[in-house]
Amino acid sequence: MSMSRTLKAAALALALAALPAVGGAQTAADNRAPIMWTAITVEYVGDTLTLRGPAELVQGNRRFRADLISGFSQAGDSRLEATGNVYFVTPDQTIRGDRATYDTGSGIIVMTGDVILTQGENVVTGGRLTYNIETESARIDGPGEGGRVQGVFYPDSSGD
Repeated sequence: MSMSRTLKAAALALALAALPAVGGAQTAADNRAPIMWTAITVEYVGDTLTLRGPAELVQGNRRFRADLISGFSQAGDSRLEATGNVYFVTPDQTIRGDRATYDTGSGIIVMTGDVILTQGENVVTGGRLTYNIETESARIDGPGEGGRVQGVFYPDSSGD
């Protein structure tokens, strides 16, 4: 890969990796934090940057990792797609699934497969999680036709 293509790939990675926050954990400081990425191999073809891994994007206190992360940009909108052992981690929450898509234009993350959302000891499982980073709203659907969402919640034992 030539130096100019390397710089272009790095710029694309930075543009795509404005990592979303879960549960309000995103701050202005996080948005301006440097973005670190790592992978075993990196491939840049056209407008698509592919990190093969395990691959990881880190910005501030947020981490997005998967076996494969691809990012591309078209008409000003960017999109990240991740497959295999996908995790999105903030200090408060962890989302795990088999596949994820993050559309930076709409601010929507969709995680599918064996989805597990944890916050502290609380756990919710399902087949599909849709999260809007602007409104901080989430929807979890059960797996397959008629599948059910399950959860375990621990009451606050601090007495507050």
